[in-house]
Amino acid sequence: MKYIEKPCSVYIEELASKAAVPGGGGTAALAGALGSALGMMVGSLTLGKKKYADVEEDIRWLMDGSDRLMKRLAELVDEDAAAFEPLSKAYSLPAGEEKDAVMEDCLRRAGAVPFEIMKVCCSAIDYIEGFAHKGSRLAVSDAGCGAVMLKSALQAASLNVYINTRSMKNREYAEKINGETQEMIDRYTVRADEIFDYVTGELK
Repeated sequence: MKYIEKPCSVYIEELASKAAVPGGGGTAALAGALGSALGMMVGSLTLGKKKYADVEEDIRWLMDGSDRLMKRLAELVDEDAAAFEPLSKAYSLPAGEEKDAVMEDCLRRAGAVPFEIMKVCCSAIDYIEGFAHKGSRLAVSDAGCGAVMLKSALQAASLNVYINTRSMKNREYAEKINGETQEMIDRYTVRADEIFDYVTGELK
């Protein structure tokens, strides 16, 4: 059974255990999916309301995009576990050139998933901003919560990128990925904070 299909209680128990998976990357993806779902909730509570008829087309567009991102993040929960498993086995290989080559490939694969999680979360933050500004005022707090979840997912995924790049022998590639990772953090944590501040201002 896929992790995303397991009951929440089972996922939490397995996460708390000494098992290699699930881990931080998959949990980051799950947090991101929940953040996007909160945006979808805002959209669902906005559609069909006369008060928001003038933004209904925009809300439908936001929901279409958020639905796609939410589903992708859900898929990445299991993709992260699948990518990490070969890496965990590679550590036990005897030292030598063969191990180095296998490790390098596994590190790239393991780091690529949280890197994608970050990219999807960045896009999802863009959509959450739309929900925060155009969605029902009765659900604006949920848009703010979504922004917080997505920011956390973004930051958590970045740590799972860095833990892989730090062990790579190809430092040129590693530093390239590190730079792109930092760019996403620098830009989108600020965006998420701006959404949070906007929502807080709407509520006070």
